[in-house]
Amino acid sequence: VQLQASGGGLVQTGGSLSLSCAASTASFSTNAMGWYRQAPGKQRELVASITSDGKTNYSDSVKGRFTISIDNSKNTVYLQMNSLKPEDTAVYYCTAGRTGGRNIAFTYWGPGTLVTVSS
Repeated sequence: VQLQASGGGLVQTGGSLSLSCAASTASFSTNAMGWYRQAPGKQRELVASITSDGKTNYSDSVKGRFTISIDNSKNTVYLQMNSLKPEDTAVYYCTAGRTGGRNIAFTYWGPGTLVTVSS
């Protein structure tokens, strides 16, 4: 499974951006997708995840501002980011994996797309 994200860029504080990530193929080994991000000097962190049946999970820092969605027919996950803040600046990584109990084991990773929020 190969993942390719698009939609990153530069936006002002308070603005919006939308990311999308297409998987090259549907896979029986995956039933969930998500977005992580890594800011300079910081560890990679989960932003949001979604299962193929629509269950979502968000980090506290983006709840109410970001929305993750999935189009299973297109093997594509989206991240709508509103009310962006400078602290949202990071490289955003698309990922795909499989649920196991309460967790998701993310196995496949895209190359990342840069989101920069100017103050």
